[in-house]
Amino acid sequence: MEAFHDQLSFFRLAVPSALMVCLEWWSFETLVLLSGLLPNPKLETSVLSITLNTANCLFMIPYGLGATISTRVSNELGAGRPGAARLAVRVVMFFAILEGLIMGVVLVSVRRVWGHAYSDEEEVVTYVAKMVLVIAVSNFLDGIQSVLSGVARGCGWQKICACINLGAFYAVGIPAAYLLAFVLHVGGMGLWIGIIFGILVQVLLFVAITLCTDWHKEVYIC
Repeated sequence: MEAFHDQLSFFRLAVPSALMVCLEWWSFETLVLLSGLLPNPKLETSVLSITLNTANCLFMIPYGLGATISTRVSNELGAGRPGAARLAVRVVMFFAILEGLIMGVVLVSVRRVWGHAYSDEEEVVTYVAKMVLVIAVSNFLDGIQSVLSGVARGCGWQKICACINLGAFYAVGIPAAYLLAFVLHVGGMGLWIGIIFGILVQVLLFVAITLCTDWHKEVYIC
């Protein structure tokens, strides 16, 4: 029965944590729905699905780093070691940037053949080759936000970060995607570029919060 004690504190962290993830993932799924409204929806939806699947596969690496740093930061703060927590954040940021650069180079290198893994239609393969360049940028930024989200969860900032995700993706990302795709007629690539604007806002806010963190104070808060 001890597992059911203090459930209110558990849900105060669990619900915002779920919102942090859901708000971001739902925004990417929205891109596929919007692609069906573009001219030549069969092509656009196919390519958006391929690129989204590619982005999700690549995201698993920084997502794992984010889960690791979340546990490490919370353990270090709970043990009263703010210096170790700060060092762990610096190390994981180095790995996130390195991973983003390496995977970006790999994506650019295979961009002309990657589409063949999903389709033999030359139109699809050519379009995917163009979109992969955008995915490389998206993956780099998404990797940084993933590890910073892990830091946020480790520090107990779930409510703040859920609000950041809400604003970044639904006040900036999706409106920018709609503007580029349907008003400026950039097409499916415009949808991805728009969501990158949302990720960029998210990353900048997470970086600002992390840089302004007083780690010694966080020890006492935790």
